[in-house]
Amino acid sequence: MSRQTIQSFVEGEKVNTSLLITQMNKGITNAGAPYVSFTLQDQTGNIEAKLWDVKEDALALIEAGRVVQVTGEVLKYRNANQLRLYGLSPLKESDFNPSDYVVSTSLSLEFMQKRINETLDSMKDPIYQSVCKSILSNYDDKLYIYPAAAKNHHDFVGGLATHMIAMLDLAESFCQLYPILNRDLLISGVLLHDLGKMEELSGPILTEYTLEGRLVGHISIMQSKVAEVAVKLKVEKSEQVTLMRHMILSHHGEYEFGSPVLPLIMEAEMLNYIDNVDARMNMLMKALDQTNTGEWTARVFALENRSFYKPKE
Repeated sequence: MSRQTIQSFVEGEKVNTSLLITQMNKGITNAGAPYVSFTLQDQTGNIEAKLWDVKEDALALIEAGRVVQVTGEVLKYRNANQLRLYGLSPLKESDFNPSDYVVSTSLSLEFMQKRINETLDSMKDPIYQSVCKSILSNYDDKLYIYPAAAKNHHDFVGGLATHMIAMLDLAESFCQLYPILNRDLLISGVLLHDLGKMEELSGPILTEYTLEGRLVGHISIMQSKVAEVAVKLKVEKSEQVTLMRHMILSHHGEYEFGSPVLPLIMEAEMLNYIDNVDARMNMLMKALDQTNTGEWTARVFALENRSFYKPKE
């Protein structure tokens, strides 16, 4: 018998399946009754769940990172499915396959490696190329498994490389449409702008912010890395290195979104838009994948807290 997966849940359905706990928080209702909120996950997505009137002994061995057998009912709350839990119990590691609970990229490792390596080899400027190759070579073991974020967009195994490849495709299209753009500079921005997330985030499973991530952040981490590598390559005084650092520092586009500086060259302006387009499209696709045609998505906080309609046609 196949597992019930989150993507297949429908309102009113009774559920008896195994899911991974990624988050859990205890609370008290206005009436003083204890409850626990969970975020549960499998390879098809995640879902919020509530366990009401919970007894403390019922939470023995229940913690984030555990795979549990859950029983409950699927409800609709603010246009999103939610689970009302009746019970949950931890499973032994021998009772499940970990890959069933991890959301991963649809791109193959071979394709991602080939796409990024071909892009590096196609760069004409030796400084842009050498800095990018040097930095990427230090992250080859992490690049193809890390997420691009702890939540919101590309928050899955391989999400960082998936995000980069989509941005490379967009960058190539814009360079053809606007030949005035410096392709190597824009490509270097795409390749480098988010690599600091491999220091900022803990990893692809139960992703959290590291101490360095919270105190320094991926933008500062990577612009410093570019400066460090440039010294080793003896190109630190070149304009190209200054421009690459600017691309990284300005790629969030606005001060309020975490950019230490605003985009002040064409390629930096374009990098911000390309980054934003792919991130927003990924969030939209994720919300729409969980929505039936003719219905509205749940509100997407990162998209100005809007709901989106999924047309019937």
